Amino acid sequence: MALIKIPTKAVNTDGVNPFVNSVFDNLFNDSFISDRLVTRVPAVNITETAEAFAIELAAPGLQKSDFKINVDKNIISVGVEKVEETETKEKMYSKKEYNYSSFSRSFTLPDTVDYSSIDASYTDGILHVRIGKKEEAIVAKRLIEVK
Repeated sequence: MALIKIPTKAVNTDGVNPFVNSVFDNLFNDSFISDRLVTRVPAVNITETAEAFAIELAAPGLQKSDFKINVDKNIISVGVEKVEETETKEKMYSKKEYNYSSFSRSFTLPDTVDYSSIDASYTDGILHVRIGKKEEAIVAKRLIEVK
């Protein structure tokens, strides 16, 4: 029995023009371009205590007024739409740049939520949303005596 090595490429394109291949590889692997092609959704932590649910959303560089929080039936949505415009005028030319960023995250709320006790705050780049539970959903802790 003989082992034969089969080439993986049908045509050796590196031999034809290695400069073209390296340019395209660098172009599509460049982090500057790939960062703009990938949509960025902020990381979220969701915790539950006996009294409430807590959502922490990491969104640095924003302001309180950038957030839109909506509750529709049993779904809470957190969204941001931000447009920044910068203009530079120097000597013989001017340059305008627009930066548009947006995201939206939605979460399904359980039946135990008290919709009148939802509040949000934004500190140190983290949006904190506290969602209270209904009184009947909060389990009272007590010690049960064995008879």
